[in-house]
Amino acid sequence: MPGIAALTAGYVLSQFYRSFLAVLAPQLQAEIGMSASQMSVALGAWFVAFALMQFPVGAALDRFGPRRTGAGVLLAAAAGALLFAFASTPLHITLAMALIGVGCSAVLMATIYLFARNYSPAMMATLGATFIAVGSLGNIIGSSPMAAAEEAWGWRATMSGLGAFTFAVAVAVFVLVRDPERIAHAPAAGSRGNGYLQLLADRRLWPILPCVLMGYALAAGVRGIWAGPYLHDVHGLTAREIGGVTFWMALALAVGSLFYGPMDRIFNSRKWVVFFGNAVAMAAVGALAVLPSPSVMTVTVLFVLIGLFGASYAVQMAHVRAFVPAHLTGRGVTLMNFFSIGGVGLMQVATGETFTAFGGAATGASSYQALFAIYALTLGLALLIYLAAPDAPPRSAVVSPQAIPPSRRSA
Repeated sequence: MPGIAALTAGYVLSQFYRSFLAVLAPQLQAEIGMSASQMSVALGAWFVAFALMQFPVGAALDRFGPRRTGAGVLLAAAAGALLFAFASTPLHITLAMALIGVGCSAVLMATIYLFARNYSPAMMATLGATFIAVGSLGNIIGSSPMAAAEEAWGWRATMSGLGAFTFAVAVAVFVLVRDPERIAHAPAAGSRGNGYLQLLADRRLWPILPCVLMGYALAAGVRGIWAGPYLHDVHGLTAREIGGVTFWMALALAVGSLFYGPMDRIFNSRKWVVFFGNAVAMAAVGALAVLPSPSVMTVTVLFVLIGLFGASYAVQMAHVRAFVPAHLTGRGVTLMNFFSIGGVGLMQVATGETFTAFGGAATGASSYQALFAIYALTLGLALLIYLAAPDAPPRSAVVSPQAIPPSRRSA
């Protein structure tokens, strides 16, 4: 399907733009004096801008459809890449990353919207996981290939070329994507409306959302920024060597998405697949928090485990989607994405402040151990809350994706 292919190209870019900073850490430090904590803030700006855009994106998907919504915002990503290419201060990089975050905010949601509208709910996790796995090629491109491109052409020329390519993808989305038919809906008597407040009033979602908030923050934060400075400051690795380690983590994220895809149908559970997978990721980052000087091989294995088991996003999406009525599909998937991406942004700020408070790069491994501990503790708390969530087995008829029971809407 040409439209999905165009959106896949856009999602590859989205995954790339949230991960390439780790490889450029030595160059940005040397050329414009950008510290590890400033890079954390810049990546956090990407995720915060992305998260805040989920509300207008959700409304736009339900009102205008995925074609215009997806293509329109990608233009901002193209502009952000060009701003990055001409940056001369850390502030310019932060502003560019925020603009790129805005531009990437609708690609995945437009695709999930099409999957939710055009396919069986039981296939939601598999379709979403497969799309995310293919899109995770962007994570891989943001590792060794990005390091090689930077060495060959410089980071400014590389970012200029990426800006031009992003513009071409936006045009392709506009030309090739086909919108599904709109759903007319009249809210039931006594309901609280037909938008985000109606979804947030459903108590079944309350214990799920903290896990969504923290579930992606670990893998995205470590892969997106902290892996690079950690490997450079603690182990003395070069950009090419950092790219080699992050390549394996990026590959694990892609394989992990494929691995998670059929798990909910194999075990007929979404809740426990998410819970136990994230528990392994929590244990891996916990090991980084308590080991003062692990070898590069040990670090690589732990990064791979975080990537492999921290890739449960598609199953989390399917879990939330099980409680969302069809006419609120756009708002439902973007609400979930707001919590997921917003959690990454919040954790970038929290870990950046923790890193600075413990002395930053000057103190060596101890500052990194502290920020890894923050990841482990927050994810552990989210998983404890998640234990209270109702399951949504794919082969169960108990949960209907078409309606939220009025009895569950009361506060």
